[in-house]
Amino acid sequence: VQLVESGGGLVQAGGSLRLSCSASGNTFENYCVGWFRQAPGKEREFVASITWSGGAADYGDFVKGRFTISIDNAATKADLQMNSLKPDDTAVYYCAADEGDIQMVIPSFWGQGTQVTVSS
Repeated sequence: VQLVESGGGLVQAGGSLRLSCSASGNTFENYCVGWFRQAPGKEREFVASITWSGGAADYGDFVKGRFTISIDNAATKADLQMNSLKPDDTAVYYCAADEGDIQMVIPSFWGQGTQVTVSS
């Protein structure tokens, strides 16, 4: 499965961004899909995930209600709506997918990554 990401960019603190992830030439049927992020000098951390059916969304502790993950009914595109962004959210965000729970396994499939920069 080839993951294609879009969105990201530069935003001021308190602003919003929306990331999207599509399964090129495929769907997310039977997959768990979500995002990880990695800031310079830091470990990669889990951001959010959702099952292909749209259930069982989960979030990293730092999200605290600011982000919402969703998937379309056809399971072709997942979105991550990020609100109330903080400078600490600055990182490269990677879409990831696997048939297993992406929090429990190393995901088999990764997107190319998209930069999110939040200015203070």
